Amino acid sequence: MYSRERGQRMHSEHERVEHCRAKPGLRYSVSDWDTSNKQISDTAEHRRHMSHMTRQEGRALRNETTSKTNWDKSDSSRRLSDRIWDISRWRETLESCIQEVEKEMDALTLWKEETERALTATAVPLEVTVECLTLREGRRGNELVSDPVEAQLKKEVEMIDGAQRVLQQRIDKAFEQLCLLQVSRQQLTHDLQNKIEAQDIDLSCLSITVTSPKTSLKPNPLRIPIGSTTPQQWEQFSQYNVARAQEEMQASLQLREDMSVTRAQLQNELDAQRIATVFAIRKRTHHLEQAHDETQWQMKSSQVEISDMERDIHSLEVDLQAKMAPLKLVHTRLENRTKRPGVDLCRDEVQYGLVDEANQLEATILALKQKLAQAQYALQALQLHQAHMGEDLSRKKDALSLEQRSLETRSRLASAAFTDVSSGAVVPLTISSGRHNLELA
Repeated sequence: MYSRERGQRMHSEHERVEHCRAKPGLRYSVSDWDTSNKQISDTAEHRRHMSHMTRQEGRALRNETTSKTNWDKSDSSRRLSDRIWDISRWRETLESCIQEVEKEMDALTLWKEETERALTATAVPLEVTVECLTLREGRRGNELVSDPVEAQLKKEVEMIDGAQRVLQQRIDKAFEQLCLLQVSRQQLTHDLQNKIEAQDIDLSCLSITVTSPKTSLKPNPLRIPIGSTTPQQWEQFSQYNVARAQEEMQASLQLREDMSVTRAQLQNELDAQRIATVFAIRKRTHHLEQAHDETQWQMKSSQVEISDMERDIHSLEVDLQAKMAPLKLVHTRLENRTKRPGVDLCRDEVQYGLVDEANQLEATILALKQKLAQAQYALQALQLHQAHMGEDLSRKKDALSLEQRSLETRSRLASAAFTDVSSGAVVPLTISSGRHNLELA
């Protein structure tokens, strides 16, 4: 095998020698050779110069890009720090606003509870007033009058009804305001949670360095995320949430002031009306006592008069009975004298005297009978009026008893008064009281 390879090489060299002999190669002159050498040297120098320029430009570019990269990285870190500070500032603002909202919700809840107690406290006055009206309906006869007491009691019922409506409106308004405050608090809390999460992300980004193992190339990192906002929109959103919460807190504060003023005003009005009603009842009671005493005195006087009249009637009857004997006597005499005979039956002085006496006795008896009839009629009228006064006195006693029972009933109002919250009341600042855990529809 070795000899065969050697033979092949010798054959190839022989063919090349034969070829050179058959075609002689192109020959260059010395000047061409020098020119070629100079060209090669010049080209080498040019290539070295271009390479040197490229290396210098590369070094400059490396230095520039390194500085630019470091500056951009530092600038991005600074911007991240500024952004984190902005978020921290808004976090503090939102946390402070949430605490203020919680405080206002606690205060409004206390005011609402006070108003609810005030509304509950009106139940007893209304019940007492209606009971007084019902009691006074038990009056009988002419004692059942539409007097100032009835007017004051009805006015008090109307005032209590009106107070209940106003208080209920304030309670409903307070509940609505609590709902609005809770909505504002939820919006602030949601905004705060988003800022906490965003701050955590920015802090994580700030902590990442080029040597961190978490860095990697991402697909399309320059894309604009859906739902992204501008810095102006970001700040305006938080400003709107804070401004809305402040507006709701101001409305809540105004509502609390209105509730306090309303409770105090209604309390004063009901107190004044209660005093007016008690005064009317006492005045009516005094008038009833006067009328009762007057009726009693009239009955006593009438009873004395009836006794006197009965004695006089008895005297008239006795006197009338006493006149019958003289009348019988004169009638007998006149009748007997008619039996005189002849001319002796004359109308003498005796006859005229007896006739006059008879006429006088008959006139006297007639006058006595008439006077007796008048006395009996007067006695009957006195007795009838006495009975009427007795019934009237009974009605007055009943009416007086009802008025006194009304006064006793109204003594229950001493403990039925509104519970007001003073201006110096301490409002708990805790945000976990649970007073305002409302459920929104």
